Amino acid sequence: MKLFYCCYGGAHTSVTCASIHLGHLPSDRTPEAYEFAGIPFYDKMENRKLATPVFMGRDLLGWDIYIMGMKNARQLIIPAMKSYLNACRVEQENFLLVNALIELHPITSVGGVISRKFGLVPLGRPLTIRGIRKTYPRFVALVEQVKENLRSRQELS
Repeated sequence: MKLFYCCYGGAHTSVTCASIHLGHLPSDRTPEAYEFAGIPFYDKMENRKLATPVFMGRDLLGWDIYIMGMKNARQLIIPAMKSYLNACRVEQENFLLVNALIELHPITSVGGVISRKFGLVPLGRPLTIRGIRKTYPRFVALVEQVKENLRSRQELS
């Protein structure tokens, strides 16, 4: 069973969702800025890794949690992933693609461009964290909805 949190660059929103899902970030409060330092892959996704699922861990229900950046090719990548998983004989009920690109505070995007595109990580990363923290309850709500969906799937099987 595989769950993919998908976003634009695979460096911020998908990583944040996967980290909440796996308990690396809290779901009961907004984390302090320093707590993002220990998150694997936060603001570190390389362009060559785009459209490549990156394993983040396994949740308590046994789902493998991945992150994936798609840039502007979401309409191409999602069907391609579904086709690939089907070709690998992974039944559709055993994988889930989640759009982790929620409405962000604009400072997140600005920080992401500064950090990932221009390579000015010391300037950009703190801005992405500041923006993620401002919209953090939305990430928690999305992850809670996903977890509820997974629990419902498990009850049905």
